[in-house]
Amino acid sequence: MTTAIPGRSDTEVLSARLWDAVHKGDEYAATDVVLPAVDAGLDAESALLDVIAPVQARVGVEWAANRISVAEEHTATAINDRVVAALAHDASVPRPRRGEGRVTVACVDGEWHALPARLLAETLRLRGWHVDFLGAHVPVTHLIDHLHRTGSDDLALSASISARLPAAHATITASHAVGVSVMVGGAAFGPDGGYADRLGADAWAPDARTAAGRLEEILVRPYVPPPVHEPVDDLPHLVDQEYTLVTRSAPRLVAAVLAALEERFPAMATYSERQRQYIAEGVAYITEFLGAALYLDDSPLFTRFVSWAGDILTARGVPAYSVALALDLLAEQLKDFPRAVALLRDGDAALQIVGSGRP
Repeated sequence: MTTAIPGRSDTEVLSARLWDAVHKGDEYAATDVVLPAVDAGLDAESALLDVIAPVQARVGVEWAANRISVAEEHTATAINDRVVAALAHDASVPRPRRGEGRVTVACVDGEWHALPARLLAETLRLRGWHVDFLGAHVPVTHLIDHLHRTGSDDLALSASISARLPAAHATITASHAVGVSVMVGGAAFGPDGGYADRLGADAWAPDARTAAGRLEEILVRPYVPPPVHEPVDDLPHLVDQEYTLVTRSAPRLVAAVLAALEERFPAMATYSERQRQYIAEGVAYITEFLGAALYLDDSPLFTRFVSWAGDILTARGVPAYSVALALDLLAEQLKDFPRAVALLRDGDAALQIVGSGRP
């Protein structure tokens, strides 16, 4: 029997069914949603990007709203990854070979959200590229060694969290030093990819389909890497050393802020251990994102995170006022760092706009 190739409405139905399966933690049911659809005529690339990818995006939304736990989020992500693996080994899926182009796909050092990069890697394989998928959290030195040893034509670098942008810059610069172009993607680079250009990437793509097309454009012409240079050449404000000093003192700053919070936020004494853990994690992330914002000298990077962190804590029964107070306490600790204090004040203003519960 011939089955019509599903259109967009059909992929949405499949996505809803896949969500039900991963939400229940049923790996076999999840696989049974995708593979039969591909056997029936659904394009494999569409299965990856129009069925699995939206489900993974929903996983993130549900976690942020505190409707699923961290364990459930990890379970769902692992199941989606297994479905991708099953699809990658489905003998019915054609894999054309179009040349000798070799692409390395990897996540920035410190970036553990590997599924977006995995989806890109499988999309590129479906389009005929030789792909080396290195997965999550790839240290710069090991990544560069791989590029040099394998003769990769391009590095596709993924980062979901903007706190990883300094590491992304180091990777881009090192890749150029060995003559390899770099295409970047992921939420870390901003909604319009603006950070990609500032960090010297050769291309940016908002999604895997666009990335595959832009990669083809990059690899059809000879690549001339930029001259070898230092990060400060791209970001001259780094000469003030605020980024370096703040990031090096991050553990001390976090400890000092948490100790002061105990005194200035008496409500913490009534919180559960889990709520206190949320606050501690929030302070640590605030310090990380402050470092990234100092690195790029970019206030919106920090204010977007602060607003998001307020929403995350509020969904978990912790008032966003705790974030506002943490910003104040960090500003006290960093009173001799004018750029850092300015960023913290911007974050506080953004938090008040969305409603911090500040008394």
